[in-house]
Amino acid sequence: MRILHISSARTFGGGERHLIDLSRGLATRGHEIFVALRPTNEWQKRFDFLPEENFLHVSLRNSFGVLSAQKIAEFVGENKIEIVHAHLGRDYIPASVACRIAKNAKFILTRHVLFPMKPFQKFALGNLSKAIAVSNAVEENLRKIFPKEKIAMISNGIAVENWVNADYVKLREEFRFMHNIPFDAELIGTIGELKILKGQRDFILAAQETAKVFPNAYFAVVGRDNSFKKEFRRELKRLVKVFGLENRFLFLDWVEETASLLAALDVFVSASHSESFGLAILEAMISGKAIVASETDGACELLQDNLSGKLVPVFEPVKLAEAIGELLKNENLRLSLGQNAREIAKNKFSLERMIVETEKIYRELSLDSVK
Repeated sequence: MRILHISSARTFGGGERHLIDLSRGLATRGHEIFVALRPTNEWQKRFDFLPEENFLHVSLRNSFGVLSAQKIAEFVGENKIEIVHAHLGRDYIPASVACRIAKNAKFILTRHVLFPMKPFQKFALGNLSKAIAVSNAVEENLRKIFPKEKIAMISNGIAVENWVNADYVKLREEFRFMHNIPFDAELIGTIGELKILKGQRDFILAAQETAKVFPNAYFAVVGRDNSFKKEFRRELKRLVKVFGLENRFLFLDWVEETASLLAALDVFVSASHSESFGLAILEAMISGKAIVASETDGACELLQDNLSGKLVPVFEPVKLAEAIGELLKNENLRLSLGQNAREIAKNKFSLERMIVETEKIYRELSLDSVK
């Protein structure tokens, strides 16, 4: 099949990782993959498995880009594309309009976030063939806009084989040596774009409490501040300085391969205020890490409290610190929760399953168009 994915994201994050993994998997299975990206995007190089002619650069800056829709429609027609799959909210209407113009392509969207869609989209996206939700919570939101038969829930997936075969002892030592973290020190870390919603401020407040009990503990905050002035990153660093923890905090913009970071951690923390799914949590699970997470919809879908992780209320840094402390004091508990989390990730959240389920939707829609 010939499939066009559309994403106007400028920077790279969880949703974009999902798109890369899905596109690579579909290409491996013999499908012809095309991608429409904004000209100023910073992540096209990650599609290194696609030829240059399979890319369309189009300026999708808002939901009503008529000229962009026309450009997409022409690309769809020229390349005989059968499926147009949009991945960001502002891309939905241009993708819908492009499919109306091109006529023969089926329109699909994936909803990666919990923010509710606008009621008018129920009518504006009338030619939608299928809306894919990445979690049960997202699916529930989509049901307020679209009929049940137009919705499918396909959880995000992870390339299990890339993680279970990793040499975690070697990766742990390499990461700690590179960043001057003692091999015997406790290391607690979090991963995510630097913004209030992701809870890094709560993580630092919890770190202050943890440091009182574990004077040798180190902390890692991994994520990029994609805002124009980078003010939140500066605020976080000021807070760390106020607590006198500068020498025990590691700030990294991003790590291309998170396996080495996760191998180095003793406890992974997700302090998000809202999470539709949580790819970082899933990566920590497949790495066999002990996890402390705030009770977002995404975390609750992935983890079971005291079985595969520790769940604490949102906006409760003291509770976060208590859970972190409990895990640091009990190695057997850390190992048990980590092992359980890994088995759940392997059995329920493989990338292969995600690709197969998405491909099945494409095929069903293709068969419908033939009838």
